[in-house]
Amino acid sequence: MKSESVFSRSVNSKPATQVGESLWYARRFQELAVYKKTRLLSREVFNVSKAFPREEAFSLTDQLRRASRSIGGQLAEAWAKRRYPKHFLSKLTDADGEQLETQHWLTVAFDSGYISEEETRRLGQLCLEVGCMLGEMITKAEQFCRSEGDHLAEESAAYNTQIDLAAITDLLIH
Repeated sequence: MKSESVFSRSVNSKPATQVGESLWYARRFQELAVYKKTRLLSREVFNVSKAFPREEAFSLTDQLRRASRSIGGQLAEAWAKRRYPKHFLSKLTDADGEQLETQHWLTVAFDSGYISEEETRRLGQLCLEVGCMLGEMITKAEQFCRSEGDHLAEESAAYNTQIDLAAITDLLIH
């Protein structure tokens, strides 16, 4: 089921348009590469957590799912607040906090023997990619907080991150 969302369009929103060879103007938060990656992360977390023990349903399973899903929610709120740079940054910081919380719960799930080292690394890698993308958004907030009619020009899906994500994922399990 493809859900190129029609649910939460902003007032006067139009589809993204390409500028040059690699720049895209995002007109809705659903068009942001980081938002798409958060959706993937929350789906993956949901699927992995289905196998958690029943006694974890209202604790670890719930906490992990809520944290991973909240990242996208915080991004949506940030997008709505881009006219107010400090609010925009605050919501992006909240999104990154949810991403870090997701990492924590993944570590707890690993420590409890509910997910393998491979699953922890794979999901941790997704978290770190989202974190790097959010960090770039925070660093380049002025590009997102332009006046009415202006929209973000995304340079790349990876937001030019130059980090060894594989090395950092070791922190999740050690």
